[in-house]
Amino acid sequence: MAFDDWMVSHFEPGAGVQSGAAGRESAKGDWLPVKLPGDIHEALFAAGAIPDYHGEGGEEACKWIADREWWWRHRFDADAARSGERLTLVFHGLDTFATIYLNGTEIGQSSNMFLGKEIDVTDALVAGPNILAIRFDPVPLRLGDREALDWPGLGTGARLSRRNLVRKAQFGWGWDWGPCLPTVGVWQPVELRRQRIAAIDALQFRTLAIHADGGADIRVDAEIEALGDEGELALAIEVRNPAGALILSHTSSIADGRGHLAAALANAELWWTADLGAQPLYRVTATLMAGGERIDRTELRVGIRTIELDTSPDPDEPGTSFFRFVLNGRPIFAKGACWIPAHSLVGVLTRDHYRPLIEASARGGMNMLRIWGGGIYEHDAFYDLCDEQGVLVWQDFMFACALYPEDDADFNASVAAEAAWQIRRLRHHPSIALWCGNNENQFIQSFVNEATGQDTPVLGALFYDDIIPQQVAKLDPATPYWPGSPFGGPHANSMKAGDLHNWTVWHGLPSVPDDRSTSAVDRSPEGVAYQRYAEDMGRFISEFGIQASPVMETLRRSVPADQLTLKSPAMENRIKDNPKNKVDAMIEPVTGLPTTIGDYVDFTQIAQAEGLKFGIEHYRRRKPHCSGTLIWQLNDCWPGVSWSLLDFYGFAKAGYHYVRRVYAPLLASFKPLDDGSVELWITNDRAGHASGELTVALLDMREGEGGATLWSETVQHYAVPDNGSQPVWSGAAERIGADPSRVLIVRAKDDAFPANRLFFAAIKDLVRNKMAQPQAEFRQVSPNEVEVTLTAPAYLYFVQMLLSSESAIVSDNYFDMAAGEQQTIRIIDPARPLHAEDIVVRSC
Repeated sequence: MAFDDWMVSHFEPGAGVQSGAAGRESAKGDWLPVKLPGDIHEALFAAGAIPDYHGEGGEEACKWIADREWWWRHRFDADAARSGERLTLVFHGLDTFATIYLNGTEIGQSSNMFLGKEIDVTDALVAGPNILAIRFDPVPLRLGDREALDWPGLGTGARLSRRNLVRKAQFGWGWDWGPCLPTVGVWQPVELRRQRIAAIDALQFRTLAIHADGGADIRVDAEIEALGDEGELALAIEVRNPAGALILSHTSSIADGRGHLAAALANAELWWTADLGAQPLYRVTATLMAGGERIDRTELRVGIRTIELDTSPDPDEPGTSFFRFVLNGRPIFAKGACWIPAHSLVGVLTRDHYRPLIEASARGGMNMLRIWGGGIYEHDAFYDLCDEQGVLVWQDFMFACALYPEDDADFNASVAAEAAWQIRRLRHHPSIALWCGNNENQFIQSFVNEATGQDTPVLGALFYDDIIPQQVAKLDPATPYWPGSPFGGPHANSMKAGDLHNWTVWHGLPSVPDDRSTSAVDRSPEGVAYQRYAEDMGRFISEFGIQASPVMETLRRSVPADQLTLKSPAMENRIKDNPKNKVDAMIEPVTGLPTTIGDYVDFTQIAQAEGLKFGIEHYRRRKPHCSGTLIWQLNDCWPGVSWSLLDFYGFAKAGYHYVRRVYAPLLASFKPLDDGSVELWITNDRAGHASGELTVALLDMREGEGGATLWSETVQHYAVPDNGSQPVWSGAAERIGADPSRVLIVRAKDDAFPANRLFFAAIKDLVRNKMAQPQAEFRQVSPNEVEVTLTAPAYLYFVQMLLSSESAIVSDNYFDMAAGEQQTIRIIDPARPLHAEDIVVRSC
């Protein structure tokens, strides 16, 4: 029985019980309906009690919510427990300091948003109507006078918010990309379970080995909880293939509370990431029997795959080691992004929120998402979709940018229980590739130690080095564990080993080639330039990014019309990073500074797109020495200005389309050399040898030249081995004649890779016809699909199709066109009708 419909109200702290909020009778106060999935903020907004929490002034208007005592009440009818039956209330997520009452009697407490709570209510439940009430206390009240530690002078905000003393989503108190909107209440399902004799407490599926003959060894383990004198128990385990056919059936006896199946499968259908193969999903069903009667049943949807983390020495770069994922025995280059909660109000998230974002990730060539440690362990639908779409998940535990106390036994026990709860919940997903201890805590401590000359362990290491890895080793030993992100080498952000976060670009942080920083923080245009990605010899880049405005449609929806101007208070409020003009150092050398809001959208998106393209090309050329890039960040929790590729509503920035092209399985990229010559590299992530024919050409972009081809050369047979990256062509400096009016382009004869180009000057300094615009012809294919044929009268830069519907899917966008070139673009909007007049075509 699931409890979806609730009534909520608020009181002065301590006043709810006196007002009857815990009891069976009608309680005093104004009560509002909330339906799960849902949130108090949404209920208050619907009732007109607060303005739009994501709108202008929303944060300030909602501050009072965190200071009130909130009550959630649910009335339900139930039958009394039958003989030998146990009734359990299961709370999958309570946010955060909760006291639980049933029919006026306190039955339990919870203080960890990420840890479920199970309460035996066999004797407390009554036949007929029951009242379940939950009191949520304000966080400051429950913390009392406890002080939170922070690194001196760094301003993470932890000392003020005391977020690191609470097992609660850390981003709720605000981050440099999101608002301060701490949530409160029931954020995960609540259910009543009726069980008798015995119950399946946990079910685990593992792929033990994959064989060259196409077979695989698998194992299914079940933990059984006896509720009394269980008598004769048996566990029937079935495995069905992706087509639904029964392929394994086994009945296991129960010994020491456990049953299992170990089997060898012939012709196993392996689960792969989307860039390497299919995502066949098997179903495992465990049915617990007592005396021939079914008493419990659990089902998992699983994939057959193995995952390893290779950190062995890199023989070609002495003194370094690999950091690469190995899927089904194949080393892969992880191409993806970091994920933050898709909404400030995490309780409202559903499959409908997740689906377009994860599908866009897969369409964008991504094979991995990193769930960042300042958010939440996502809802089940997120992981289901990653399983379906072939996207691996790097799962941080929920610790981020803070010092966490180790001297509180209750806190430590809660963290251990949280880790166990989440591992058991998620371990069966084939998408889970890594458990990671935290976000940036060792990273920050390394820089602090360097500045102070100390070698102090980070406060919280007890969790990352002991408590959490113990739970992983016990509950999911087949999945790799990593203590933090970044971590590895003599400095947590070293290029020698492990993963690193590159915040030289954008934030101006010094790089760490070995064990020490190379310089001080440098936020000048030269210090933050995206060309500095080329200095990075890291093994795996798990964060890097450039901030950009969302599309104009998003700004129109979220910023009052009279403030839709540069540096207006409302626009400044959409930027949570400080200083607010930090972007100027990034874009001034690329595009120049904007004078209008339209310029701001274009210029920031250009800088982000060109910068990410440059960085990813560099990192991918370095494979296998570099084996992954995870962009900060994929998505947004509100309509703001951030590093995201997809904004809050789901509109793709230009950077998304640039990344989609440079994340293609086969990549052609130009590498300028110090002597003025240029190499063309082919990077092959495909399963198998890559070969074909390509053409390199040098064009003149000047208006009078009309995009003339200065020369063209055909490489009749390039060849790159499976998982290889190497140069296939080079051009001498005198032949190329680097000039702001010229562009070097490459195309594959069979379109095996996306076309690419190399400019010889900053975007603002290119000599080209900036007034030229594409000619467009539209064809209505269906009520929801339009085909756009574009023709370029001159060399066109940043050709784009803009729409006001976030559900529209554009086959390609934000690209260049050579003079005389034609391209046909397909636009589909599955949610609403689409017409030619809905599409704006332009270039910059």
